[in-house]
Amino acid sequence: MDPKPVTLEGRFVRMEPLTAAHLADLSDAGSDPEIWRWYTTPHDTPETMAAFIQTALKLQTEGSAVPFATIDRASGRAVGSTRFGNIYRPDRRVEIGWTWLSPNFQRTVANTEAKYLMLRHAFEKLGCLRVEFKTDSLNTKSRNALLRIGAVEEGTFRNHMVSWTGRIRHSVYFSIIDSEWPKVKTELEAKLARGDQAA
Repeated sequence: MDPKPVTLEGRFVRMEPLTAAHLADLSDAGSDPEIWRWYTTPHDTPETMAAFIQTALKLQTEGSAVPFATIDRASGRAVGSTRFGNIYRPDRRVEIGWTWLSPNFQRTVANTEAKYLMLRHAFEKLGCLRVEFKTDSLNTKSRNALLRIGAVEEGTFRNHMVSWTGRIRHSVYFSIIDSEWPKVKTELEAKLARGDQAA
């Protein structure tokens, strides 16, 4: 298992390798401060978005992340970002996270398809045994979205992070493992066929 930058094509979104060229679109898409409510650091200005991209690309160079820009195929614009992170090759596991979308694309099929494309790549191309997710314990929308895509809630890491406001965050962990993927895949494909939302 060795994740590398790759483009993942869907009907509604295209997941393409994140680059500095996405800065203008992502600065616009991420300008609403509410997007960053549950993040440990906000990225709602061009300067902080540039730092977000720079950090993601640094982690990619180090081999611990593969960041994507989420492209709305209808407009061709980047409307959010996500990544494979915390890559641990010996145990064949990755985390899907650092995910955000413009408010116009939240609770739409865009998130369903983005997760589907990444999960399919993780299990069917990379040979992952486990894909994990984590979210703020107070982020009910994210927790419900992860349950809807078929992830299993595993438990809570207490006092896990300090947010940019100084609040101490508890993180809830979820996962999908390789033996669960066929059923999750079937259900996600049915949702996509119906145009269901996931978040």
